[in-house]
Parts: sequence; C-alpha cells; structure tokens
Amino acid sequence: MYELLVPNRVIYGRDTFREVGRQAKTLGTKALIVSDPVMENIGLVARCEQYLREAGLPLATYTRVDTEPTDVHVKEALDVCRSEQCDVIVAIGGGSSIDAAKAVAVMMTNEGTISDYVGNAKMFTKKPVPLIAIPTTAGTGSEVTKVTVIIDTKTDVKMMISQPALLPAVAIVDPLLTVSCPPSVTAATGVDALCHSIEAYISRRAHPVTDVLALSAIEAIIGHLRRAYENGQDIEAREKMAIAAMKAGMAFSNASVTLVHGMSRPIGALFHVPHGVSNAMLLPGVLEFTKESATERLAVIARLINPQLKDVSDAEAADALVEEVKQLCWDLHIPNMKTWGIDKAAFDKAVDKMAADALASGSPSNNPRVPTHEEIVALYHICYDYRYDTNTVSR
Repeated sequence: MYELLVPNRVIYGRDTFREVGRQAKTLGTKALIVSDPVMENIGLVARCEQYLREAGLPLATYTRVDTEPTDVHVKEALDVCRSEQCDVIVAIGGGSSIDAAKAVAVMMTNEGTISDYVGNAKMFTKKPVPLIAIPTTAGTGSEVTKVTVIIDTKTDVKMMISQPALLPAVAIVDPLLTVSCPPSVTAATGVDALCHSIEAYISRRAHPVTDVLALSAIEAIIGHLRRAYENGQDIEAREKMAIAAMKAGMAFSNASVTLVHGMSRPIGALFHVPHGVSNAMLLPGVLEFTKESATERLAVIARLINPQLKDVSDAEAADALVEEVKQLCWDLHIPNMKTWGIDKAAFDKAVDKMAADALASGSPSNNPRVPTHEEIVALYHICYDYRYDTNTVSR
C-alpha cells in the first residue's frame, strides 16, 4: 500500500500571493505572520499584512527567523502567537520561515517542546493551528511537506521531524515572489530542489506517484535552473522552477530523502551553512558514492534529460548524469566547504560527530548504498575540497 500526503489546498501561479487574505479568513480570526528580516526589508511582509487587512483579518508578526531556524525562534514565535491569541499562521519566506512556522503551528496545540517529537518519540495528537505556507524561493518545497527541520541550540543538532500534522493547510506558490532572489540563492535553492527530486527517485521508499513527481521536477530543473540563475527576470524560468520545487517537495515528503540530506544537516547545524548550499556541496560526491548501487535509476534520469543517451549502457548513462550534475554545480558557482570558509581544523574536530548525527537522522538508511560511519567520514573529507572538474570518489 502506498500513501500520498499533501496540503489540503495548493494554489499556484502568477499573482496568487493575493489569495492569502481570502484563504486566511476561512481558517481563522487573527493571523500570525512568521517571516525573516529579508522579507521584511524588501516589503513582502508589508504586502502580506495589506492582503490580510483587506480581508478584514487582524494580525501580529514575528520576523526574526534566521537562515537556519532554531528552537529559540520557535519559542519566540510561539510566545507571540499565544500572547496575541492568533488562530491562523501565515509563513512567508524560504524554507527556514516555513519550517519555523510549522513548529509553531503544532506546538500551539500539543504539549512539551519541539525536541520531544524528534524521531517520532512523541506524536502530535492534537490538530495544529492552520498554516498557510508561501515560499519565496524555488527550492525547499517545505510548503507541501510534512517535514520540519529545527536546530536544537543545546546540542547543535538539526532535528528532522516528519509527521502528517506538519503539513500546511494551504500552500500558495507564486513564482513572482522568487524574482527577488539573488543568483547565489537561486543556485543553492535550485540545487536543493534537484537533491529532493533525485533523492526521492532513488530512495528505497520511492513509489509510483513519487517517481512521476520526481522525474517531472528533475526535467524542469535541469532545463530552467541555469536560465533563472543567469536572468532573474526570466519569469518563465522562475515559474518552471517554482512548480518543480513544489513537485520535488511532494516527492521527497512521501518517499524520503537519502544520504545528501543526512550529511547536510550537521554542516548547517555546526557551521551555519544555509541548507540549500550544504546540500549542493554534497550532491555530486554523494552521487559518485551511490552510483553503482543505483545505476538503473540514475540511467533513467540521464536519458530523460539527454535523449541522446538512449543507446548507451546504463552504467555509461549513470556516469553521464553525474557529470551533468557536476557541470551544473560548476556553472552555478556552487562552493565546496573549503571555499565557503569552513575552517579545516574545526571541520576535522567535528567530522566524527557529524557522521554520527547524519546516521542518527535515519536518512542515510534510505540510500541505495547505505554507508557506514567510516564511509560518511571519508565522504565528508572528499566533499570538503571537492572539485567539479575531477572524478573524486574511487569505485
């Protein structure tokens, strides 16, 4: 038996941001906007406030979410939500704002702290406050997933929680909101979406519907990410990327991510690298590591994006896909950990904990080639100064 969990309502297309007031009005009587300083500075929080007020809805705001959401952000926003007696939440921003808002929505009605629910140690038994998720990047897909990732500031561990209660009630995907993304954010979030779709397709938990969503997303991302990166005003490319990121989110939320995300979370938690960037740093190296255990599926992807590979062997097609991903990362100027500025001594000191945290997350167990602790440590070292112009992982 298979199951597909998505939000109750998904609204997408140009200028759909305007729908937020009408949707919020049907869900509650007072809204809390959860966002970040960037969205506030560029005026998107003010626009959201305008649309809510035009619908006759009073509101409160919390705009202190950082590039990586923490349990501190969740507590602060939760305090605002409770003191203002809000009964509907609107998240606008990247995955960080949406993830923080998801945690607030469930903790408004459930006991304890968000860390109590890691690994499904506890289940959210009470219905959350309704959440409207509005992404401003084409990457995380958090607007359509049952996943939130929050940093535990006491342990420096990214807590990945996956439960149906975390699904937003409504997702509004307006590609025009992504036009303001600078090239570096467009690149990192776009490769993050590519990670979601590739990982969902090769995951041990993939199923027929997630396969369709993942392959469709991969085709669109390979065809349009470079365009969106090179010209942020290319609305067609922005629209294709926004829809692809949404499909990729639906795919991985129901099939799970694998080794890239398992290894990525500790990098973000310990070195404060944005989620999309840390995924992008790892994707080519992890694909090389995984390739021989996922040759057939990687070959399907390769032939989808390059029909000229139809007559080559699966192994050759899989090799070609890895090279295409490496070329994409090169074209998008994706840094490795060294060029990002992660100190080598600090990295070496942390790498054993990083590998342990990656395995503890559970995501690596969904990978076609399940790594040992030692193999993850070795992969981290490879990816630290990874070069996109060489074949770095030995077979």
